[in-house]
Amino acid sequence: MDIADTIVLLNDESSVTIHLHGGTIVSWRVKGEEMLFVSSAAVFDNKKAIRGGIPLVFPNFGPWPLGPQHGFARISRFTFVGKEGDASGIFTLAPTEKSLEMWPFPFDFRFHVTLVDPTSLELKIEIKNTGDKSFDFTTLLHTYFRTPNVENMTVEGLKGSRYEERVGGTGVEESDQLTVSGFIDRTYIETGDVHTMTGAACGATISMKKVNLPDTVVWNPWKEKAAAMSDFGNNDYPLMLCVEAGYVSKPFSLGPSSVYEGSVLMRVE
Repeated sequence: MDIADTIVLLNDESSVTIHLHGGTIVSWRVKGEEMLFVSSAAVFDNKKAIRGGIPLVFPNFGPWPLGPQHGFARISRFTFVGKEGDASGIFTLAPTEKSLEMWPFPFDFRFHVTLVDPTSLELKIEIKNTGDKSFDFTTLLHTYFRTPNVENMTVEGLKGSRYEERVGGTGVEESDQLTVSGFIDRTYIETGDVHTMTGAACGATISMKKVNLPDTVVWNPWKEKAAAMSDFGNNDYPLMLCVEAGYVSKPFSLGPSSVYEGSVLMRVE
């Protein structure tokens, strides 16, 4: 990874590193400890989406007939607008000739990253429709949390939520604390505003408060599917769990000159 492609924000003993390819957060260190997972086989060629950290999904979550899976944001070059002090920065994405060919809508995408304090990271997505026609989109913060053992990690705040399995099937979450012991790829629909993860990096507990991101995706590829991905280390799957805040179960319709905002606040307890 070329450090010329990254921006680092600081708050006392904590830091967050943003790669301009995809506006992807590739590191969040709290008092020196890394909270995010990046695959040992991740590719940093400014072409392929970065496998790990927090990639940005826009304007489509999942398979997309108009373009690449999960849209073009995570494989596009973001512009660093500047810092607001040492601990906050703004990154933007504008349409390109290539993006307009697949999705013909002008927009202004702004990504605000702030180390609120040494244990808290706030991420805010701001999307403005700069054209004269409405457009529909889905968006998501594809967050890869690091853990010493995914089977010891729990996720709270999903009980009672309906979910859809990527491989087919639906259900309602019955557990107060979701645990994972095999492949999972679920979209939980209209979940609560707060999730708490235990057993994260260094045994930490992390809370995640969502605003205007009503859905939550939980993903781990497990052994077989991990082995099938060239940019995912064969032995990496026990070391991560994706818990992703998004607006994905149905599209958001944005009118001309209108602005969508969604955010998460993650805190190491």
